[in-house]
Amino acid sequence: MNNEARNSSGHSLPKGSAVLLIHGFTGSPTAMEPWARSLQGAGFTTAVPLLPGHGTRWQDMIPVGYSEWIQATEQAFDDLARTHGTVFVAGLSMGGALALHLATRRNVAGISLVNPGLLVDSALAPMTPWLKHLMRSVAPISNDIAKRGVDEGAYPRTPVAAVAQLHALFAQTRSRLELVTAPVQLFRSTVDNVVSEASVRELVAGLKPGTLAEHHMLLHSKHVATLDYDAEQIFHESARFFSQLSNTAHARTGGPL
Repeated sequence: MNNEARNSSGHSLPKGSAVLLIHGFTGSPTAMEPWARSLQGAGFTTAVPLLPGHGTRWQDMIPVGYSEWIQATEQAFDDLARTHGTVFVAGLSMGGALALHLATRRNVAGISLVNPGLLVDSALAPMTPWLKHLMRSVAPISNDIAKRGVDEGAYPRTPVAAVAQLHALFAQTRSRLELVTAPVQLFRSTVDNVVSEASVRELVAGLKPGTLAEHHMLLHSKHVATLDYDAEQIFHESARFFSQLSNTAHARTGGPL
């Protein structure tokens, strides 16, 4: 039986490879669905879960703890792993932090990150557990996109209680970065009004040497680069990256994944 398929880039792709794609804070699967469709065209099975508290109204995020986001990504990963021998993870912004955290607790084959967040760029972030009692929400951080007329489907307000959870998630993820063993591919926009270079510095400093396998600059996109001018670069390079890792794993095991 032939256990390999040929993807759109010409790489042989062992059957049984899947990608879990994780959206960002206050966002929705809208930002990840074009990427998922492209990966499907390259021969991968994909899943784009809606994180708890997202995709409805911003008030629904207020009671949600960051552990629920972690649990949702782990459940989605486990669902894919039951039917696929190799599972990769891709994340945008907060989704990048969740992808990294997941890789410390599951057998992730590779990680592709787009403008991952690891620090909340506000001096008030540590105070949000108390500030949430004084104000319910602040201005949104949505649609940082260079391409006009594109909407990522994010909330019109940012709940302060959720920022407190984001801050805690980032802190826990930073503390676990050295546990990441899966190869990491990083895409970074030259202009990003949501996540600063401080998060990238934390990523590079926290990962073990050699774990960051690729670093690509996105010259024409802002934060939500998966919907921006450089989206095709992300789609193509991530498919190549995952395909190479799949083929390496296939050659190492000497059989279908």
